[in-house]
Order: sequence, then structure tokens, then C-alpha cells
Amino acid sequence: MTYVVVGGGLAGAKAVETLRGEGFDGPITLIGAETERPYERPPLSKGLLLGTDKPDSVFVHTMEWYAEHNVDLRLGATATAIDRDAKVVRLAGDDEVAYERLLLSTGSSPRPVPVPGGERALLLRTLEDSRRISAAVTASSKVVVVGAGWIGLEVAAAASSRGAEVTVVGSTALPLQKVLGDRMGQFFADLHRANGTGLRLGTHVTEVTPTEVVLADGTRLPADVVIAGIGVTPNVALAADAGLATDDGVLVSGSLATSDPDIFAAGDIANVDHACLGRRVRVEHWDVAIHTGQAAARAMLGQEVAYDRLPYFFTDQYDLGMEYTGSAPPDAEVVVRGDLTNREFIAFWLVDGRVAAGMNVNIWDVADQIESLVRSRAVIDPRRLADPSIDLAALRD
Repeated sequence: MTYVVVGGGLAGAKAVETLRGEGFDGPITLIGAETERPYERPPLSKGLLLGTDKPDSVFVHTMEWYAEHNVDLRLGATATAIDRDAKVVRLAGDDEVAYERLLLSTGSSPRPVPVPGGERALLLRTLEDSRRISAAVTASSKVVVVGAGWIGLEVAAAASSRGAEVTVVGSTALPLQKVLGDRMGQFFADLHRANGTGLRLGTHVTEVTPTEVVLADGTRLPADVVIAGIGVTPNVALAADAGLATDDGVLVSGSLATSDPDIFAAGDIANVDHACLGRRVRVEHWDVAIHTGQAAARAMLGQEVAYDRLPYFFTDQYDLGMEYTGSAPPDAEVVVRGDLTNREFIAFWLVDGRVAAGMNVNIWDVADQIESLVRSRAVIDPRRLADPSIDLAALRD
């Protein structure tokens, strides 16, 4: 039986690692469009951009690992079509690879700035993108970051920490407002302003010139470097053209199977029928790439899989480290345990009195406890939730 993985990112790498770890000894082909072997993306906007991470630290495996585990690693190869009847993946250049089970982990693409001159804005998705941005940002640079989401804020923090003069432009009234809501959005706004990053919020870019970024109100921001961080689009064209069910990603069951039982999907493109949350969820984060890749591999081997891992992500900005566990609407009730001023706290989002998500900021080793609270579905008195003297584990009782 031949297993093929299309997508040379973290999800694909973890899938082939799991296939071998579970004892599969048949042929495996991993097809990646980039010329780099699979690597992790979080350092691209964090340690690698700051220069604190070693360049080789981002790779999932050594090049030798693929040969040692008999994985046919095809880099710089673009999959152009899937013939489901013939069970082959067609590649650019008229090559093709036969499969009996296929995993799609084609990731996502950053959205360009859709204005005149928007192509001048640097995009951050690949290792080469990170290298390009790192080379462009110097201590004397005037940097404009378009987008006040996670990637935009991480890039802004990294550039500012390197001494650049940074301004973030965002269309919402507060950073991360559509994810975290008003109170935590204000917290992140205060964090960036306290570190010298300028924020131009509630507006949008209308033009990017060789030396400036023009805003809707006519403001012209000097810019040596412009970086786009306005989100990504899942790469579903290959799946859609093959007739697989898609809707904001590739629709998959709890076992990561697509509408074709011999084809699976993982990572950014997987819109999962999530058993714990009771709805479909598509998450573009490191943790999901790892665990959906592993789960899909086990399902491909015929194991019983019901993917129910709660969404989890983290960020590092300036002296702040944060983990977020769960899934909550931004307008949910927010309860804070700890000290916002000193940036050491846990924020909880409550829906119908139950913890839907929690975010620990500069407080560590509590993510598992937050997850337990979310999974418990217990109705919790907000006053007890906010009281640091009450152990988190006791709140489930």
C-alpha cells in the first residue's frame, strides 16, 4: 500500500513521522512545493525574525531522517491535480505519483494588500520570506505593518525589538478585537504602545508607494519597509478541483477523512467536524498542524480516530508570553484572574456561565488546567474564577 502526502509543512512531516512510528513499512512519498525540507513556521515571526533562534532550529527533521526512514521526499514539486479514479497525483512537469491513501496538507497563502502598490508589501509565510524581512528591517528602518492580528503584532514586536520605528495599521478599533474582544484587545494595544510601537487603528491602507503608506484619511506614513499581516487563505484549489467537499477549507470528519474515504486532510486546510466543540472548526496554528497530521496518519492506517483536541495557540511579543486554549466568541464575558497591570494573569471567556476559553499571560503550567475547565462544561461562579486563592482544579467541583 502506497501513502502519499501533498504538502511539505509541519502537518505533512508529522504525518509521515507518525506513519513510520506506528509501524507502517510501505512506500511513503512526501511532496513539497518549497525547496526547503519541512519546517516549523512560528519562529518565522518570532525567534528567527529576532535573530535569537538558530536557522537550522526550525526544521522538523534532518535531511538524513527522510532517507533513513525510507521517505521519498520530493522538494520543489507542485501537485497540479488529483485523479481520484486512477488514484494518482499529477505534478508539474507531467510526472505523477500513484497512491492508495492520500493526505492533503497544502497549508495556506498570505493575503496581499489589495491596493495600488500593495505588491510592495512583504509577505510572511515561508522561510525565505522571514529571511527577506529580517534583512530588510534594520535599527534605522521605518516599518509599517499592515494588519493588527497575531502575525502583524508578532512582526511588529520583533521589528521594534530590533530598534526599528514601527507603526501598525489595523481596520478594527483595537488589535485582535475579532479574536479576543474589547478588553483583551485594549490590553494588547497598551502593550504595543508601552513598547514604542505606533498604532493607527480603525482605518485602512489605500496605497503603498516606494516611500510611504497612504491611509484612508489621507495620512501618509513614511515607510522603508512595509509588511503585510492581514491573514491567509487556505490552499484548497487542489482538493476542490478534484471534487472534494470544501467550505472555508476542506471538509473533514472527526477522523480527518474528506468526502473521499481514501483522501484525508490536515493542518490549515482541515475544517474539522469537532467532537468536543460540537461544530466545525478550522484553525491555522502550529499545534493543530502537529496533531491533525498525527491523527490523520493514524486514521489512514485504519485506526479509530476522533479528533477532539481543543484549539491552542501561543504568542511571544516583547516580554510577554501567552497561551490560549479553547474557542470563544469575542463578545463573551471576560473574567480576569491576576494582574493586568503587571501582565501576569489568566483571562477566561464565559459562555452561559461555562469556560469556553482561557488565556494565560506570563503564567505557566496552567494550560492543562484551563483545558480541563473547558472540557468540564461546568457552570462556574465568576467571582470564584477570578479569585487566585482558589485552585483552578477545585473550580470543576
